[in-house]
Amino acid sequence: MKRLVSLAVLTALLGGCVDTAPTTTEYGSDGFGEETLATESFNDAYLMAPAPRYYIGNAYKVEDIQYIPTEDYAYNQTGMAGIIPAELNGTKTSNGETYDMEQLVATSKTLPLPTIAKVTNLENGENVIVRINNRGPFVNTRIMDLSAAAAQKIGLTNQTKVQVQVLPEQSIAVKNATLGKNEQVVATDEVVVARPASEPVVQPAPAPTTEPAPIVKPAGDYSVQVAAFYAEDSADSLVARIRKYGDATVVKEGDMYKVRIVNLTATDARRVIDTLRTNEGMAPGLLKNGRWVNADSI
Repeated sequence: MKRLVSLAVLTALLGGCVDTAPTTTEYGSDGFGEETLATESFNDAYLMAPAPRYYIGNAYKVEDIQYIPTEDYAYNQTGMAGIIPAELNGTKTSNGETYDMEQLVATSKTLPLPTIAKVTNLENGENVIVRINNRGPFVNTRIMDLSAAAAQKIGLTNQTKVQVQVLPEQSIAVKNATLGKNEQVVATDEVVVARPASEPVVQPAPAPTTEPAPIVKPAGDYSVQVAAFYAEDSADSLVARIRKYGDATVVKEGDMYKVRIVNLTATDARRVIDTLRTNEGMAPGLLKNGRWVNADSI
């Protein structure tokens, strides 16, 4: 698992607008090794401004792959990135902002809007801090598209492999600014989660000295899918976080690592879906005997 390291000072400067739109225009309104994440500290009025709304959204499919938007402060993935088409300048984003190609912004298929992230061009090592404020790209070959200004910052002129790392402290701060809440970041060995500032941090109980009884998995036909990732470590982090809701596991299908709570009866599946929606703001999917069914059919 990747660990957070100490804060470093960063001044995020806005780049100039350049006309670097890729030749492909599919989109919707709705050489260097990977770096260890250093949580950046900065004060940029645009990046950290409250949004019209804090948007997560429901599960959806791009061709045959399902994406389930969710909060993931341990998000750290690599994949291809492109450039948001210039003709979308001035259109509304999924969280109600106006897309400005001169600002350091980006899209994501699953991260909440807005989220603050560090994007590193793995071909030249250049990086930029962006505000993720729109869904997309709606193709399975890219994990992110960048504004012209952000692309220029890291020398991206077409499609390039990048590393995308959520900055948890800044992401929670911009979420709080949007929702009017006050939360703090709690770092653990496995995942970074948000906790209300008034809630005490409860230390885990000492491990029992006797051998615990084996866990008997219930026999059930239903599975609840919580999220799907390209990065296995992100899937493992989410499993550690949601294990309290049931038998959470990672299922690898193709290039995707899918996080599911398995072996559920219909009653338990309904309870898990409702709890994830209420407690986590997630939009889980439902499978019966490995086949997708309507999550509200039980």
